[in-house]
Amino acid sequence: MHKDANAVRWGVRIHLICYLAANLIQVLVWWLFTPDLHFWPIWSIVGWGAGLAIHIWAARTTTRRLLDT
Repeated sequence: MHKDANAVRWGVRIHLICYLAANLIQVLVWWLFTPDLHFWPIWSIVGWGAGLAIHIWAARTTTRRLLDT
C-alpha cells in the first residue's frame, strides 16, 4: 500500500468521524432544547455533507492515481 494513499484514506475517515460527531451533537441539542422549532441541523448536515461527498470523491480519485503509479 502506498503511504500517501493511506494518508488520504485516514483524512477521509477523520473527516467522516468529525462530521458524524458534530451533527449528532447538533441533533441532540435541537431535540433537547428546541424540538418545537424547525429541524435547523439540516443545514449543517446537508452543507457539510456536500463537502464530505466532494472530499470522498477527490480522495478516491487521488488514491486510484497514487496506486496506479
